[in-house]
Amino acid sequence: MNSTELRKKVGQLLVVGFKGTTASEEIKELIREQHVGGIILFGRNIGSPQEILNLTSELQLEAKKAGHERPLFICLDQENGVVRRLGEGTTILPGAMLLGATHQPENAYQVGLATGKELKALGINWNLAPVVDVNNNPENPVIGVRSYGETAEKVSAFGRMAMKGMQAAGVMTTLKHFPGHGDTNVDSHLDLPVISHSIERLREIELVPFIESIREGADTIMSAHVYFPAIEDAPGVPATLSKKVITGLLREQLGFDGVVTTDCMEMNAIANTIGTAAGGVEAIKAGADLVMVSHLHHLQKDTINRIVAAVEAGEIDESVIDAAVTRVERLKDKYIHWDELNLESDAPVPAVVGCEEHEQLADEIYKQGVTIVKNKGMLPLQPNSGQKVLVVYSENTYTMQVEDKRYSSMHLGQAVRKIDENADVLELSNPATEEEIKAAAQKARDYDAIIVGTLTVKQEDAQAKLVESLNETGVPVVVVAIRSPYDLAYLPDVAAYICTYEFPYPALKMAAKAIYGLEQVTGQLPVTIPDK
Repeated sequence: MNSTELRKKVGQLLVVGFKGTTASEEIKELIREQHVGGIILFGRNIGSPQEILNLTSELQLEAKKAGHERPLFICLDQENGVVRRLGEGTTILPGAMLLGATHQPENAYQVGLATGKELKALGINWNLAPVVDVNNNPENPVIGVRSYGETAEKVSAFGRMAMKGMQAAGVMTTLKHFPGHGDTNVDSHLDLPVISHSIERLREIELVPFIESIREGADTIMSAHVYFPAIEDAPGVPATLSKKVITGLLREQLGFDGVVTTDCMEMNAIANTIGTAAGGVEAIKAGADLVMVSHLHHLQKDTINRIVAAVEAGEIDESVIDAAVTRVERLKDKYIHWDELNLESDAPVPAVVGCEEHEQLADEIYKQGVTIVKNKGMLPLQPNSGQKVLVVYSENTYTMQVEDKRYSSMHLGQAVRKIDENADVLELSNPATEEEIKAAAQKARDYDAIIVGTLTVKQEDAQAKLVESLNETGVPVVVVAIRSPYDLAYLPDVAAYICTYEFPYPALKMAAKAIYGLEQVTGQLPVTIPDK
């Protein structure tokens, strides 16, 4: 294989990101000169639907002009709920745990289908979803509400349906994070988590959703930057870099012959240990087909150069590269073709994006998912009845690296005031100071009911102290858990407790309607709240 040919093949195995809502010179150079075959978009690339469509068309046109035989993969994390990239002008659809709370897997199919249709209409052909991690650890800082629930059966049923819905819309899917990121208490964006379960236990729980979705035609599987000592005996080697995990377990034992992609190689679990570029070499050796380098241009080029050098030095056999390229080409041939792409600039955005039908679907599922966990005869409140209501919450901050900071604003007060215009709203800093908590409790004594929004409470943190102080006033307290349903474990006995599992406005609007008796919500917890 000559050097130019090799570089083109290796370029096809890279998935790279860039900054800006138009194609940067750096990304054009990678497409043109390195033949990079995959692009990942983040919030920094997302403008209006028209701008997104213009961007994806511009990227594909660049690849066409550069002589790419097949179109680019263009992907993003549109899990919905707390992890979404699309914004204004697109439909806000429910995320995994809220779907789990409906206990209707068909809802996952419908949301998958709607998500896929909007993505495809915007020129995005590959979604880095669904998450099929089983969230059986309430302390998990990175999966949590991104999971459908705490049992392998539930996650498997919902994950399969979400996958099939997106596939029916013509969008490639990704099961993540293999072989399971649900039982960790460390975020792999920040450090290397370890899961010490036996292989028997992994087969009983963590692997089940992957196995069942592989049987149903999974497109791609994303590896976890997590160390599994039961599978990989070399200390500290994460699944992404482990031949025993990727080739031995996933390929040979589970029979997966689709595309394996790494998670981003710039996450700390890789970047701060072996390093991004060296990690890319090891991932290919382990059996991965696609190496994701999402952010820095010099690391993207360095990764390509290191993989090319490893092949030329005989460290990686050419047949390994060829096999990966074949799998990638097979997947592209199934889903994307040049003659189906609109490469015109300013082509109109298809009407399906943000359409009324999808809005209605989302509303109906929010009604089925928002969960009243507890109500001691407190609800519904009576709007405009003279009942004085105070809404209290700390400003939202994102708790997971993967969340999009653009969407972390808090709208609970706005949602309540849409129904009860006389309600007062008190927003505190995050974390709230002792003075703020004391002042909030003092103010609350003048009200008939208090609605408190919580965002992933930890033992004895400021949010727990705030709810405790408000509860001690004797005024009935309604808690709305806006992200984690596990908040209740850390809170005193309140008059009512509602879970929305996510903070986008439609979820909070549905919770407000439920609080005032304007909607009958029917969600049931998909996880067990531990006694603390």
